[in-house]
Amino acid sequence: MDLIIREKGKLRINKLLDWLLYIFFYTLTLMLVSLNFKSMYIEKEHFYLYSLLIVLTLYILNKTIKPILVRLTIPITGLTLGLFYPFINLFILKLVDWILGSHFNLENIWIALIISILLSICNIIVEEIIIKPIMRKFKKEGDTIE
Repeated sequence: MDLIIREKGKLRINKLLDWLLYIFFYTLTLMLVSLNFKSMYIEKEHFYLYSLLIVLTLYILNKTIKPILVRLTIPITGLTLGLFYPFINLFILKLVDWILGSHFNLENIWIALIISILLSICNIIVEEIIIKPIMRKFKKEGDTIE
């Protein structure tokens, strides 16, 4: 399995590795946030399993429902100069809360908004601190890594 793939003249990291990095760091962020905020509950009996399940559900909803919501709310997002966008993430997070029932609970809407913002920040951090440096390293080495 190649770590770096050349596609249409551009280098990119393997999609599976990219996906695993995001899932790992999202799960870690979610666990740390749930330990710090009392209004966010993840079932303690299988804490790691449910944290991973929450993140996988978030991932699926972000790839399916979120693009539709973003397109439908372009006017209001434009009017608020982008300040409405975190509320789309909040809606997705509350949808996960509804899907998982008693295993995951968000009691306070404002804490859920903070959690959605923290997950977005985690996405940026993973991209900037982990994925882009890996790409720069392999570009310098001449693109010949397997």
